[in-house]
Amino acid sequence: MSDTATRARADIGRYVNDALRDRYFAACDAVHALGAPARAEYDVETSFGTTHVYRYGPEEGTAAAGRAAGRTPVVLVHGAGGCAAMWYPNTPALAAERTVYALETPGDANRSVHRAPLHQPERAAQWLDESLAALGLDRVHLIGTSYGGWLTLNMAHRRPGRLASATLLDPGGLEKVGLRFFVWIFLSLFATAAPAALRPRLAAWLEQPVLVVPELRAMVRAGVRAHRIRRPAPKPLTDDELRTIRTPLHLVLGRRSLLLHPKRQAERVPRLVPGTRAVILERTGHGPQIDHADEVNARMIDYLDGVDDPAREGEGVPGRA
Repeated sequence: MSDTATRARADIGRYVNDALRDRYFAACDAVHALGAPARAEYDVETSFGTTHVYRYGPEEGTAAAGRAAGRTPVVLVHGAGGCAAMWYPNTPALAAERTVYALETPGDANRSVHRAPLHQPERAAQWLDESLAALGLDRVHLIGTSYGGWLTLNMAHRRPGRLASATLLDPGGLEKVGLRFFVWIFLSLFATAAPAALRPRLAAWLEQPVLVVPELRAMVRAGVRAHRIRRPAPKPLTDDELRTIRTPLHLVLGRRSLLLHPKRQAERVPRLVPGTRAVILERTGHGPQIDHADEVNARMIDYLDGVDDPAREGEGVPGRA
């Protein structure tokens, strides 16, 4: 497909122009700099476009790097409209003794190249499976947030063969996306233009950590100007579809989430997928891995260690629920 035809398709994400794209990439790089340093970057080809990937891990030649080589790697899948930089609060802890790959979903505002639609569930699972195969990853711990949570959950349902576990951070895919979530998104974007003195109060009211991290705020604002997403919201998995899942699940929800109803899903998912670990975090909404990074990191690491070695489960997480 020619570049002109790709740009003309209504279901292919696109940048408004090269200047805005480059300005956005610079903002992404500033956010990346807040987290762990990437050890490498890759571009891998799939049926749906080129997937850009960042690899993190301990410094080569260290004892931690030796331990990481023998452990199941982690793969991160970001939320809608964003890029891998959003994982900056999590990469230092996750990559301390594991290899971590952060994928950028084609169709979102990032360095991947979108050539064919992948929002349909089977195609989304195929894209993710092809990306993992191209990286040579046969077994991974998959972690997704928001739309990336739907991609992760969908993968556990449709193509679970490579998955050691799936961690879902306030994920899509469990309920139909309602009006209240879109209103929150609109208000959050509007609040990014508020005077600096008001942003902390707006951040607390909206449960929106983006407003109080200058680099993150700049990245979000630049992304909204530069990129146009072209896909519908995903349909939630049915009860019958959830019952098919055998991959170990870790469900982390924000008490004040507006994407879903936390209590409802904390009861529903473990009932349909036995063995699911579900927790609701207080004082947070849709971004628990950002505004409660230390706690979420500790919980994720504990869960990954417990899957890999059940004897270690529960270590280092006081009061784990």
